[in-house]
Amino acid sequence: MGEPTTTYALNGGHALVTGGSRSIGRGIALGLARCGADVAVNYRGDAAAAAEVVAEITRRGRKAAAVQGDVTDPASIERILDDAESAVGPIDILVNNAGVLKRTPFLEISKDEWDWVLHTDLDACFLMGQAVARRMVNRGIRGRIINIASTSSRNAGPLLTHYCVAKAGLSMLTRQMAVELAEHGINVNEVNPGLIATDMTRGYIRNEANRQSRLSRIPLKLIGEPEDVVGAVLFLASKEARLVTGASLYIDGGFTAW
Repeated sequence: MGEPTTTYALNGGHALVTGGSRSIGRGIALGLARCGADVAVNYRGDAAAAAEVVAEITRRGRKAAAVQGDVTDPASIERILDDAESAVGPIDILVNNAGVLKRTPFLEISKDEWDWVLHTDLDACFLMGQAVARRMVNRGIRGRIINIASTSSRNAGPLLTHYCVAKAGLSMLTRQMAVELAEHGINVNEVNPGLIATDMTRGYIRNEANRQSRLSRIPLKLIGEPEDVVGAVLFLASKEARLVTGASLYIDGGFTAW
């Protein structure tokens, strides 16, 4: 897939993308910059990958910074936000993208593994969303918060109990945030990717049996690329989506239409 052409007017925007150094997060960060936003790229461990994304954004003429930190830790989140806002300005677009996935039979999931998935895929979105929303409210910013969930928020899947539960919780969190933050002019929505070729899924997709099983349940018979998710995020971040809040957009080739 070549350079995406989707564009919305985000000039003057200040965005933070968690897990922005790779795969879907990387695509979103670059897309926001392409539309005119300055972007803080949060990462946890891969400084080199984050630096590459920042370099690409600055080549586009936008401000960018790599911001290291653990989005499951409240103290770390405040530092992430301080560093991000120092580099690109007060955040008015938050994309909660950081996440993990591990395939484990229900009977074998340990408490530590359960906590790891729930903390990363659900708690972090609550903590970061609350922290950013508080700053938006205090500054009178009518911002956008976009949570990256999954079709697993709606469809159960084998070996994915903790992941599905976390993403289902994120869907309700999105709706609750939308309802409670509406009075402050903050729109909160979620994007639910289906099977996308990312660092977390490529091993699964390379197994031909897995690939064919999933394709048989996707009406469009397509496995997505990270860029396929970007357009929905750009729309939700834009003024064109001013009446959209509490919504769930499914980017899944029709998987959830069955």
